[in-house]
Amino acid sequence: MENSLSKNILSTIAYYDVMDYPMTAFEIWKYLIGESCALADVIGELEKEETKKYIGEFRGFYFLKGKKSLVEQRTERNKISNRKLKKARKIIFWLRLVPFVKMIAVAGRVGAKNSRSGSDIDMLIIFKRGKIFTGRFLATALVHLLGQRRHEDKIANRICFNHFITDELSVCVRDLYSSHNYIFITPLYGSGLFQKFLEKNAWIKNYRPNFTFLENNLKTVKDSQFSKGIRFFLEKLFSSNWIEKKLKTWQTEKIRKNPLTQKKGGMIICSETELAFWPDFENQGPKIFEKFQENLKKFGWKNH
Repeated sequence: MENSLSKNILSTIAYYDVMDYPMTAFEIWKYLIGESCALADVIGELEKEETKKYIGEFRGFYFLKGKKSLVEQRTERNKISNRKLKKARKIIFWLRLVPFVKMIAVAGRVGAKNSRSGSDIDMLIIFKRGKIFTGRFLATALVHLLGQRRHEDKIANRICFNHFITDELSVCVRDLYSSHNYIFITPLYGSGLFQKFLEKNAWIKNYRPNFTFLENNLKTVKDSQFSKGIRFFLEKLFSSNWIEKKLKTWQTEKIRKNPLTQKKGGMIICSETELAFWPDFENQGPKIFEKFQENLKKFGWKNH
């Protein structure tokens, strides 16, 4: 197949097939892996017989041949995810009171609206620079007191804090899978900062050149005079750099001693600008890429 756009379209469908995620024509264009193009061009390519040899279409969703059942599954997972997002908003209503918080987003499968019923709710939180350890401690304590923190065997519908950054907005991992994670997060508080995050992390455009963030489509948690007042008071209370240093020392040591930190194939990031906890990282990004390469072989390609 000589047409590069057709290759990019099939590669995008093949990549999301690994995640059991059939896509509309608009989504294929929006999340396209490859070079920038017009939506009309994507629609035109999808109608070509050469492309249709490899993909199927049902109810406006496109998928690899033989994967029609994924459409019904995606519809069901969308309903499950919406229920989890509704719960997340209730938790974020309280999390907005945490001092130094700038943005709270739902990430992972729930953010992508592709969640299973038994899964947790991943969250990415952005804190004011110099306050990431204080913010993490207080956010975790609050969610634990609310009885909603994921721990031990309490997983389903629980909040999982696995990624924190500061408003410097820099992240360490910059690859295809990370680009997927970031464009699929759903910011539910402080969503205006997400556009700045995308601008700061221009590398995402290397993987997803057509992606744009539409803030108006989100049902977000807004600030009130009450929440602003509470947060202002708590920020004064926890403003001391001594508190941040003590919490940094305590958390860093706790992270270092955690057996999951040493788990083979995991990725743990612990710095003053980013905290990330992905003990099963090898079975996420790398495993998805491996299966993606296997899908490409169905087209007679070695890689993309």
